[in-house]
Amino acid sequence: MSRYSIEEFVNATKQQDKGEGLFELETPRMLEINLDGQIWAKAGSMVSYRGKIKFEREGILEHGLGKLFKKALTGEGTSLMKANGSGKLYLADQGKKISILNLQGESIFVNGNDLLAFEPSINWDIKLMRRIAGMMSGGLFNVKLEGRGMIAITSHYEPLTLLVTPDNPVYTDPNATVAWSGTLEPEFVTDVSFKTFIGRGSGESIQMKFSGNGFVVVQPFEEVYYTQQS
Repeated sequence: MSRYSIEEFVNATKQQDKGEGLFELETPRMLEINLDGQIWAKAGSMVSYRGKIKFEREGILEHGLGKLFKKALTGEGTSLMKANGSGKLYLADQGKKISILNLQGESIFVNGNDLLAFEPSINWDIKLMRRIAGMMSGGLFNVKLEGRGMIAITSHYEPLTLLVTPDNPVYTDPNATVAWSGTLEPEFVTDVSFKTFIGRGSGESIQMKFSGNGFVVVQPFEEVYYTQQS
């Protein structure tokens, strides 16, 4: 076990400028944003900041009635906040591992619980998985992000990306699915024999099937989602 003097501890753990741009991984589980303007972040993810930064929770009608209605349908507890100003902002989410993606006109679907931050240049929309909403506790929703700019997503432990091809579809556990390429639309399939074999709750009997060309990102952890109570 490492034992540091205070000076050694400070030197080993202090913040370092890596010159990576707007989004920078300060540690694998801490995102540094070199803010000069505005970004969107998961509400409650701010750990620390320096400089002149103002935080504002998203307004009820911030993104129009359509997204408000979808958020009400999903019952999801994830909400966004705006950070405006100039300075360094540090974000984290329950110690989850952070991955930074720089979209160059592509699109990606991200599980709503795994979206940490994104630039305002990114277009986004909430997608409710209606077929599965009544089959899992709390349902499941995701966010489609597209355009040009940086996004940060999170995963419990190291993410694994599986390539999907027309002749080789991929099946995943919805609770372990983090993201997938915007070219894919998952189907939901149930397997009663699999459920019986596992001998656990209904979650294991529902699988997401990805067909076509693209990728899907999974994590070695099953997240449990709860419906937000009003």
